[in-house]
Amino acid sequence: MATVIFFHSVYGLRQLEHEAVERVQAAGHKAFAPDLYDGLIARSIEEGFAFKDEIGWPTICEQAEWALAGLPASTVLAGFSMGAAVAASLWPKRRETAGILFLHGIASIVENARKGLPLQLHLAEPDPFESEEDVADWRRAVDRSGLAAEIFRYPGDGGHLYTDASLPDYDAKAADLTWKRVISFLDAIDAKA
Repeated sequence: MATVIFFHSVYGLRQLEHEAVERVQAAGHKAFAPDLYDGLIARSIEEGFAFKDEIGWPTICEQAEWALAGLPASTVLAGFSMGAAVAASLWPKRRETAGILFLHGIASIVENARKGLPLQLHLAEPDPFESEEDVADWRRAVDRSGLAAEIFRYPGDGGHLYTDASLPDYDAKAADLTWKRVISFLDAIDAKA
């Protein structure tokens, strides 16, 4: 079974992350979602960014690193939106990770990325936080890296966090397809272990 840690979005640890853990566990994998905001949950995206700024990026990343303590070196690093950047911040220190999973956000591709490392990106098309130019630049960086990347875009009525049923962004069809692909990704990682 694969082990995966989900880092939450700028909203904080909410039902979206809890449901992700439940889905992954129901599929036979281990999953965790730490609270990087010490219990704060934003009611709006603006409040979420205020929490992020108040806590501070170094503290958020430090808490994420603590959350990984004791988990296998192969733990898949996953993140929702801001959480993708959290996962990317830990990636250089987790060379043994079995995979990278970015949901609703692109994040830096590390210079020491292991060739052939599985990576999946799930992103709305268009996405209000990721310009098409930035996504194209990111794709080129992925191509240069030698990662085994799968990039999935979801056009439609959904918005940035289209897997979050509590937000107007929600797109049930896209969310269902995303989770099927995520489970297949984790199953493939497990099969290689």
